[in-house]
Amino acid sequence: MARWRDGWGELVVGGGEGGVRVPLEIAASYRARTKGLLGRDSVEGAMLLSPAGSVHTFGMRMPIDVAYLDRRLTVVAVRTMPPGRLGLPRLRSRHVLEAAAGAMEEWGLRVGVRVEVTVSSPYGGR
Repeated sequence: MARWRDGWGELVVGGGEGGVRVPLEIAASYRARTKGLLGRDSVEGAMLLSPAGSVHTFGMRMPIDVAYLDRRLTVVAVRTMPPGRLGLPRLRSRHVLEAAAGAMEEWGLRVGVRVEVTVSSPYGGR
């Protein structure tokens, strides 16, 4: 299972040269995962919460897309959640991606798709 540190990277959906590349914020520490997207009005790209099996949108200002990933970074479920909701835990989920509502469909992110994560820098620099 992949282990990351808080920082920045890139999410690749679809793999290879033709894959969609998305800026990625990585929240791996308890503190960063707990904060997630709370208090934000928007998100550039996506946020990866790891490890995580479920999320909530209490205190959020915007609806978000949520993708649950297994240990191989394969999408096991995708949901759009309005603010003030509690997401159900997904049995095989080890990581969760969050993005602005509608973004994941644009990227082609759906059940069965495997994503790649590359790390570029820790917090404090992009």
